[in-house]
Amino acid sequence: MGKRQQTAPKKEHHDTFASGHTGRQSLTKNIVLVLSIAAGLTLILSSPPQGLSPEGARCLGVTIICFTLWVLQSLPLAVTGLLAVFLLPTFNILGREEVFSYFGNSAVFFLLGVFILSGAVIRTGLSKRLAFIFIARFGKSPRGLLFGVVFSSALFALFMPEHAVAAMMFPLVLEIASSLRLERGKSLLGKSLFLALAWGSVVGGIGTHLGGARVPLAVELLHRSYGRTIGFIPWAAAAVPIAAVLTVLVFLALSRFFPSETKDISGARAFLAAEIKRIGHLSKNEIKTALIASTAILLWITMGHRTGLAVISIGAAIAVFALRIARWPEISAYVNWGVIVMYGGAIALGKALYETSAVEWLVHRTLGSADVAPWVLVVLLSFLAIALTEAISNAAAVVILVPLAYGFAASTGISPEVLTLVVTIPSGLSFCLPVGTPPNAIAFSSGYYQMRDSLRVGIILNLAAWVLFLLAVRFYWPLLGFGL
Repeated sequence: MGKRQQTAPKKEHHDTFASGHTGRQSLTKNIVLVLSIAAGLTLILSSPPQGLSPEGARCLGVTIICFTLWVLQSLPLAVTGLLAVFLLPTFNILGREEVFSYFGNSAVFFLLGVFILSGAVIRTGLSKRLAFIFIARFGKSPRGLLFGVVFSSALFALFMPEHAVAAMMFPLVLEIASSLRLERGKSLLGKSLFLALAWGSVVGGIGTHLGGARVPLAVELLHRSYGRTIGFIPWAAAAVPIAAVLTVLVFLALSRFFPSETKDISGARAFLAAEIKRIGHLSKNEIKTALIASTAILLWITMGHRTGLAVISIGAAIAVFALRIARWPEISAYVNWGVIVMYGGAIALGKALYETSAVEWLVHRTLGSADVAPWVLVVLLSFLAIALTEAISNAAAVVILVPLAYGFAASTGISPEVLTLVVTIPSGLSFCLPVGTPPNAIAFSSGYYQMRDSLRVGIILNLAAWVLFLLAVRFYWPLLGFGL
C-alpha cells in the first residue's frame, strides 16, 4: 500500500500540470533541441572560429549538444554521459584510451563506495532507527515535528547522498502524514513536512563530499586540471556553517508560509513511539554497519587528504561484504549506476573543455579584453550556478560551470580551489523545481504539495541562500584561507 501511495499522486500531479502545458512545452523543447544540435554540428563539421583550435571547436560543439540534452532531459542523464564518451574520441577531441579511463577516476569509485555503504545503512534499518529517534525527540508540537524533519534530513545528508536521505525519510514522513490524517494537496502541515524532507536533504548535501556526487566530481575536475584538491575538512569548514544557517532559514520559511492547521499531533507521536518499540534493540548488522560508517567518516576527516577519499570509501564497501552485513544482490539495488555512468562522461567532457582551451576562448570571446573584478566574478558565477541548477541536474551544472570558471583563474588571480567552491556549493541549492535534484522529485511525488507551493517559497530561499553564500565568501572564507 505504501508503494501505491508513492506512485499514484505523482501521476496525478504530472497529468494535471501537463494538461495545459505539455503540447506547447514539447514544441518549444523540440525547437530548442533541433537548433542546439544544428549549432553543435556546425561547430563540429565547419572550420573553427578565429582563435579557436579545430579540437576546441569540435569540443564546444559536443558540449552544446550534451548540455542541451542534459537541460531538456531528452535522453536519460546517463545516456547523455555515454554520448559524450562516444563523441569525444569519434571527432578526435580526446584519445579513446583517455576518455575511457575517466570511468576509473577516483570520483567514480568514491561514489560507488558511498552508494554501497548508504545501502547497508538503509537495508539494516539503522537509518530508520536514527530517523525515528531524531524526529521523536522533536515531535512534541507541529513546529517541533517540522524542525525534526528538516534537521534530521540535513544532518543525514552530511554523511549520506542527499537522494538516499530523501528516499529513506520519504516513507517515514508519509506514515506521519497518514497518522495525522493530513489531506493530500490541501494540508499546510503536509506541504511543509514534505518540503522539509526535500529541502533539508538539499541543504545538508552541500556540507561535505558525502552529500552528493557533484562535490567529488568538482574535486576531480580540480585535480585533473591543476593537480590540486580540496580535502574533507577544508570543504566542510567552508560549507557546513552555510548549511547550518540555511537549515534554520528553511524551517522558518516553512513555518511562516505553511502554518500548521492542527495543534494535536498525538497520532504521530503514538506512531513514532510504536515504531521505535517495534524495531527493538540494535541488531548485530546495525552495530557492524554503524562501526563501519563511523570509521569511514573518521578516516575521511583525518586521512582523506593522504590516502584519498575513494580508497577509504571502497574499503568501507568491502567491509560491508566481508562482515556479511549484506550480499551483493541486496546492495546493488542501492547503487545508482546511471549517476556513475553519467559522471564518467561528465568528467571526460570537462577535461576536454580544459585541454582544448575551448573554455578560455569562450571567456575571451564573451568578455573581450575587459577585466572582471574578482568579487563581480564570484557574484555572477554563484548566481548562474543557483539559477542553472533549477533547470538541470546539479552535476550537469558543475560540469559546465567549473571548467568555465577555471578560464578566469589566471586573469582574476582567484585560486582554482575558491572557484571550485564558488560554483559547486551554490549548484547544490535547488529549491524550486522537481527536476533540480532528486530530493525535490521524491518529495513532489507524494502529492502533498503542488508546483506553485515549492515555487513561491523556493524562489525566496534561492535568493536568501545566494545572499548568505556571498556573505560567507566575503567575510568568513578569508579566515579559512579561501580569500579572493
